[in-house]
Parts: sequence; structure tokens; C-alpha cells
Amino acid sequence: MSKPPFNPPASYEAAMEELEQLTSRIESGQLPLEQLLAGYERGAELLKFCREKLQAVEEQIKVLDAGVLKPWAPE
Repeated sequence: MSKPPFNPPASYEAAMEELEQLTSRIESGQLPLEQLLAGYERGAELLKFCREKLQAVEEQIKVLDAGVLKPWAPE
């Protein structure tokens, strides 16, 4: 049995919201084992998606800052 392909979320924010909801459902302890495994797999995919998005943004910032990553300070 092959698993369905990863259906990426619309945005980083959508991925984070889905991940938070998924985490709450998993932590509730109310999911059957198969759904728990599927939820864990989806969570791992969402986490990878978010990390890739953050890495892409960091790379864009490096390009904009001429290769020097500057610390971000909120105003």
C-alpha cells in the first residue's frame, strides 16, 4: 500500500495552523492507531515544508543583504 502524495498547504501560515491542530489531536490521545500514524506522517511532512520555506526566506535575505545575514531586531 503506497501512501498518497504530499498535498502542500497554501502557505507557511496555513502549514503552521494545520500542524498546531494536528498536534492537539495527537496529544488528545483519542486517535485510533492508524490515524495516529497518518497524523504523525503528515506532521513530519508539514514540518519539512515549513523548514524549507524558512530556509528559502533566509536565502533571499542573504541575497538582498549582499551575502551577509544580519541579525533581525524588532522595532
